[in-house]
Amino acid sequence: MTGKSFSGNKPPYFKRRDNQRTSKHRRNERIRVPQVRLIASDGRQIGVVPTEDALALAKKEQLDLVEISPDARPPVCKILDYGKFLYDEGKKTKGTKTNVTKLKEVKLRLNIDTHDYETKMRHAERFLHDGNKVKVTLAFRGREMDNRQMGFEILNRTVSDLEQIGTPDAPPRFAGRNLSVTLSPLPEKKRKLKFNVQDETEEA
Repeated sequence: MTGKSFSGNKPPYFKRRDNQRTSKHRRNERIRVPQVRLIASDGRQIGVVPTEDALALAKKEQLDLVEISPDARPPVCKILDYGKFLYDEGKKTKGTKTNVTKLKEVKLRLNIDTHDYETKMRHAERFLHDGNKVKVTLAFRGREMDNRQMGFEILNRTVSDLEQIGTPDAPPRFAGRNLSVTLSPLPEKKRKLKFNVQDETEEA
């Protein structure tokens, strides 16, 4: 057999990557075990067959024999269009990255004034509105640790002020000298703005 791909002409976005050394999947002649557990192109479980027979079936269909479970004994291989397989895998990866939730942090002080507090709430609200988690942290310095109750009151107020757009994963808790609470965004249709309403009106 030659090192050429089995597939015929495919659309441009299914263009085959012939340099198998950079591929994470062994395929075709690079599968050098005597037997494989074969899955047909339509998903049927064919069973254990000689590798040369599996290659012949793939060639007959003008498709590729791709090793999808190399650690199995024998390895599991499937007959498929490798170019289309890579394209679909790329779409899945891109979609996963797009939906990743990020954790943002907003830091408060024990003696924070009203203006600064509202500014921090606008930031937290925007993060939650965009679908991100928000960790609100209040750092204690020196003797401020004597006023822990005040810290809990500030973070409980924060949770209350953001309840129309986020919900706490757990009650506020200490980690060292930091008191923090993490909020997750509500479902998109339930999110309502409180601190950024004026900004959105001005942009409209």
